[in-house]
Amino acid sequence: MRPEARLAAGSGFLFVVLFVAALVMLRRAPHLDDPDATFTAFYAHGGDTLLVAIGLYLVPLAGIAFLWHMTATRSLLDTLTPRPSSMAHGLNLLAGTVFVTMLFAGTAALGAVAFSVSRGGPASIDPDTARALTAVGYGLVFVFAVRGAGMFVLTTTTLLRNGGVLTMPWAVVGWLLGAFLLVSVTNNPGALLVLPLWVVLIGCIALLRFRAPTTPATPTDPAAAVEPSAVEPPAVER
Repeated sequence: MRPEARLAAGSGFLFVVLFVAALVMLRRAPHLDDPDATFTAFYAHGGDTLLVAIGLYLVPLAGIAFLWHMTATRSLLDTLTPRPSSMAHGLNLLAGTVFVTMLFAGTAALGAVAFSVSRGGPASIDPDTARALTAVGYGLVFVFAVRGAGMFVLTTTTLLRNGGVLTMPWAVVGWLLGAFLLVSVTNNPGALLVLPLWVVLIGCIALLRFRAPTTPATPTDPAAAVEPSAVEPPAVER
């Protein structure tokens, strides 16, 4: 198996585990549409601020795993297509970087108040301030990070299709998922699961595609292919 394929799949699976765990913990924080009383009660009584803080710590680990996944996937593509499309190759790198950057900034804003309370900060938090930070976090994640993820899915699917890793049906699935991330306007956390779903799909396809080492075909010498019995021995002079 190609080491790039194994690293791309392994780092992708690690990203999925860390990313989903972080989302579950960050989801414990008050939502943007919750009333002020929910914000006040959550931070005044401690709530699950510790879980939210742990989720905040998991986000950078998930982002690092995603960067490993992106780099390993690009290395695999370089071995398959030495001269890939320069536009798709460049957009792929930029889109992955935008996704990680906006994810870091958005989750930092979303979990800032819970992090402060869990570290011994004041428990009497102004609900308007907490709501404003939540709105900033939602905007950075669901507007900017999700778009970066969509472009990453589209460009990576195109590059994998050009490299012969994806068949046309799976490529169509990838393009549809990427298009959904680009045009979706929801702030439902379920939309964020589209990217990990796609990463798991690509990782499984890469493991199956490169599970056996490829042996280069050796050219056959026509002269060597003649059976020894078919060669007549030289005549012996008497």
